[in-house]
Amino acid sequence: MKKILVTGALGQIGSELIPALRSKYGNENVIAVGHHKEPTEEFRNAGPFETADARNKDEIRALIEKYNIDTIYHLVGVLSAVGEAKPDLAWDVNMTSLKTMLDLAVEYKIERMFWPSSIAAFGPTTPLENTPQQTVLAPTTMYGVTKVAGELLCQYYFVKYGLDVRSLRYPGVISWKTAPGGGTTDYAVAIYYDAIAKGSYDCFVNEKTVLPMMYMDDAVKATLQLMDAAPEKITIRTAYNLTAISFSAKELAENVASHIDGFTCTFTPDSRQKIADSWPSTIDDSKAREDWGWKHQFGLEEISIDMIKNLKK
Repeated sequence: MKKILVTGALGQIGSELIPALRSKYGNENVIAVGHHKEPTEEFRNAGPFETADARNKDEIRALIEKYNIDTIYHLVGVLSAVGEAKPDLAWDVNMTSLKTMLDLAVEYKIERMFWPSSIAAFGPTTPLENTPQQTVLAPTTMYGVTKVAGELLCQYYFVKYGLDVRSLRYPGVISWKTAPGGGTTDYAVAIYYDAIAKGSYDCFVNEKTVLPMMYMDDAVKATLQLMDAAPEKITIRTAYNLTAISFSAKELAENVASHIDGFTCTFTPDSRQKIADSWPSTIDDSKAREDWGWKHQFGLEEISIDMIKNLKK
């Protein structure tokens, strides 16, 4: 049975990926690792939870040895908007922790490792429509810079050491279990929270902004599917393009309004608008679909129904 270490356990992806992994491999075989946040009692009691800094090689080494780890999901990261406010922190956390995990993965002959990239790896000179798998990667944010560097580092460790490390360029991910956490696409999450709590939302990008998005259920499914694929199926060793749907901020607001009577949305773009404008509106993820059978399930209507149902609880 696999013994899996998941860093960034309490972040947006980790908090929903870990239950899926535990359902598949058993609670005791998935070790959640957090740093700053305190887990809920329910999360802590669901399976092993450890506190460690993913930049600290000794702390992570101790956990690998303690639990005889053979698979790593390294999800630690400072996101785009926070990264612009604290670029030194973003570089340190995002790059130092990744290099630490890659080195330990080689040292302990880890069978398979996952690390998340993002559409932030793209930039204003990237084709913004139907962005191809192989394209210009020239981001203008520190978050994006760390994603490009991380993709190349992962590929290097595969070529140099034969480490089976895999990655996805996540689009905006919409989920109800964790509150918005400093990402540029977080308006697509915050709108549901405010719609239910206040009946209104002031969106920080303009109404014409179109970005690729996906529901968390699809993001978790894609991650597990990628990691389950046979090594010979993996032809991309930087990061696979991944997407589900694209919609404008206005289309999102209108859809939410169709489900919540009286909901109103205003648009007051802030510094995150410039970041959003540098990212693609649609993405070509045909390589993921061809190589390991990726297929999304949730459209905007299905997302809204599930978000509102769960948040109202």
